[in-house]
Amino acid sequence: MSRGFRGTFAALGLAAALAVTSGCVGSPDGSAQAANGDTIKVGVLHSLSGTMAISEVTVKNAELLAIEEINAAGGVLGKKLEPVVEDGASDWPTFAEKAQKLISQDRVATVFGGWTSASRKAMLPVFERNKALLWYPVQYEGLESSPYIFYTGATTNQQIVPGLDYLKEQGKKKVFLVGSDYVFPRTANKIIKAYAAANGMEIVGEEYTPLGHTEFSTVVNKLQQARPDAVFNTLNGDSNVAFFKALRGAGITADTMPTVSVSVAEEEVAGIGPDNIAGHLVAWNYYQTTAGATNETFVKAFKAKYGADKVTSDPMEAGYNAVKLWAAAVQKAGTVEVEAVKNAAKGVSLDLPEGTVTIDGENQHVFKTARIGLVQPDGQIKEVWNSGQPIKPDPYLKGYDWATGLS
Repeated sequence: MSRGFRGTFAALGLAAALAVTSGCVGSPDGSAQAANGDTIKVGVLHSLSGTMAISEVTVKNAELLAIEEINAAGGVLGKKLEPVVEDGASDWPTFAEKAQKLISQDRVATVFGGWTSASRKAMLPVFERNKALLWYPVQYEGLESSPYIFYTGATTNQQIVPGLDYLKEQGKKKVFLVGSDYVFPRTANKIIKAYAAANGMEIVGEEYTPLGHTEFSTVVNKLQQARPDAVFNTLNGDSNVAFFKALRGAGITADTMPTVSVSVAEEEVAGIGPDNIAGHLVAWNYYQTTAGATNETFVKAFKAKYGADKVTSDPMEAGYNAVKLWAAAVQKAGTVEVEAVKNAAKGVSLDLPEGTVTIDGENQHVFKTARIGLVQPDGQIKEVWNSGQPIKPDPYLKGYDWATGLS
């Protein structure tokens, strides 16, 4: 079993998710059965309904685009990929149930899916027990690794820590924490508080609201009373729409109280309304505006498939990357068998929309360039800082003295 927060299952009410794993368990060669015939089945599992649909539908779309491109180029091992799409419905036990279905009934070779850490932690024991592979595409709080998960979004030292470094460089010393009430924000803020204590920052407030929460008057009042230099925002889903509208309604602007968000990308900006969030900061590894021919091709292809008005974003690009990296590992392994793919994936490196992405064989995370962006009035994000080169993933923050004891 992986390290991390096993105790969170009871707190999150995920007994049902664990119960699912006590049923049918995939055989060691179950993934190979996905390649029978002329196609290879792969699972795509995201919230297509509920509060997280605002973020996850576009990730699903990006993964389907990657599958379509791979098929157009001849497929994998001479076979076309056949996606089996399921809806996690913004409900963590449902993610576990659908993951088991994809593994046991559909016999997929791998699954691409999840967004929230609650959904990932619900699925984790399913994949470990079945010895099946999950490719998880979204930034997360770190302090975890699993032999059956590849993490293609940022871990803490590739997003949250650079975001804090940027605030520190800008002289922001008083920080207020706002987040959704589940694993990622709680753990991220634990890390942020440790960072602050070691770097001369003061946490002047910490507020959590349920996922899907839309009433932020109390939080805004507390922000006005605390008067922080900046807000670090770990809200997820459509709560961000209500939060930024409430900030603007109270006359709080990016000039007076800038907010750094780690779960608001171009898709969410469109839902929030650029007028409500322009001037605020975000921390990611990719933007639609990221320079490079590979990204230009990606953006053009996505718009051609889904509409000229559609935007690309970090989580969807990481989902797109996951499909491409898995396909490269399978091609290298010469089989879809899980253990062979895991071994072949070590050190796989591709030129992808965000730049060069390399799988770290030690922890199955990827090297990523950190980027701080400023939301523009047109809804796009302008990069204002980057790390200069891809950062080695350090999910347990072993390279930081102030993080001792966090894991």
